[in-house]
Amino acid sequence: MPSTTKKRGVQKPRMKQADPAAKPEHSPTLSPSGMLERIAATKADLPPTASRIADFISAHPAEVVHMSVTEVAERAGASEGSVVAFCQQLGARGFQQLKIALARDLVQPVQFIHEDLKRNDDVATVVEKIFQSNLQALQDTRKVVDSAKMAAAVKAILQADRVEVYGIGSAAPVAEDANYRLLRIGIESKVVLDSHVQAISASLTGPHVAVLTISHSGSTHETIAATRLAKEAGATTICISNFGKSPIQRYCDIMLHTMAKETSFRTEAMTSRIAQLAIVDALVCCVALAKYDNAVATITKTFEVLSIKRA
Repeated sequence: MPSTTKKRGVQKPRMKQADPAAKPEHSPTLSPSGMLERIAATKADLPPTASRIADFISAHPAEVVHMSVTEVAERAGASEGSVVAFCQQLGARGFQQLKIALARDLVQPVQFIHEDLKRNDDVATVVEKIFQSNLQALQDTRKVVDSAKMAAAVKAILQADRVEVYGIGSAAPVAEDANYRLLRIGIESKVVLDSHVQAISASLTGPHVAVLTISHSGSTHETIAATRLAKEAGATTICISNFGKSPIQRYCDIMLHTMAKETSFRTEAMTSRIAQLAIVDALVCCVALAKYDNAVATITKTFEVLSIKRA
């Protein structure tokens, strides 16, 4: 068998450039910690673009945990694909998993429950911190709500023959609530939560359809794909996503922003969903007021129908 050993020592293998669109073959298992050490260990073998990404992440790890792949790419002077490829070279499936690994290096384990908690907090303190965090999310979201964009979203829904609502993971309950609320005021609506069905349904939309996509990060592959397919089919795309630049924005005609302090290591955080529900509530109420008589009649009719289900 040929040897990989030179006379003066063992040849050090260089890291291979990964295809951003493909998953790495036989990638190493991502360890629960030590991501910064892994970046430092590979730094010498990286090409210029990957080296800039590594430098930025190493210098600003706490910021990166809160950033989108788009923001990291801009700050590092690279493309989103290059950032994803770098993450794959480190053994992560993508940028989100790298953020989780960074968070594990940086935070205390209790912060996976909630970033404001401490291990010995009593019940009263926990309640106070959780409520304060959620109130802050609502107050911050109110500051970034764009009334003109909200009005544009209302107009798009009113002009559409039907509305389709997309959400994956923790955004799914918010998508279901939005669909339910739209139906209650007489809007033809359907919610699609399965990623495969989203892709099919989105591709079959058209100019007379409004699509409402809910994604806190704006970086979820499935919802990005569905929103892109809907836009390509001619639908008007409305997105509810956290403030900041994200990949989904390039496929959204109307952006409705939330402002929730949430990081990727809190995969089931409530702050983002509370802010999203507030945006949905405002949007549905504006639509209802714009078609007041029909909305009131539909609410009354559906209330009577639902009353038979109550004891």
